[in-house]
Amino acid sequence: MSSEADRWYDDAAGPVVRPYAMTRGRTSHAAEVRLDLIALVFTDEHPDEADQAGELDHTLSPEHLDILATCRTEPTSVAELAAELDLPVGVVRVLIGDLLEAGLVRVTRPVPPAELPDESLLREVINGLRAL
Repeated sequence: MSSEADRWYDDAAGPVVRPYAMTRGRTSHAAEVRLDLIALVFTDEHPDEADQAGELDHTLSPEHLDILATCRTEPTSVAELAAELDLPVGVVRVLIGDLLEAGLVRVTRPVPPAELPDESLLREVINGLRAL
């Protein structure tokens, strides 16, 4: 028979942690911002400041710190974060929401297609520039 500890460890995968445990059972984030898959997440902190913030704030989970470390070097989309951290997108959205609420990251959302300029207008601008 397997012991209680063996049930929570998989030799190939390491410790087994359920996604809802990472988010403390939450399925939505505290921040009211809608996080699209292509929304870019970034931080304005310098690497040494971010390390100090992570050491001081003991409420951040290892997953929160992984997101901060990834977004510190360059803006990263929600989908890329989920893939790189090997976490479900729903979990990553909740964790990003926590970081947004704490003011540790910022998010830029894509421009909706309805707000993009009309293609014919862009063609007219290009033709006008060529005529110069």
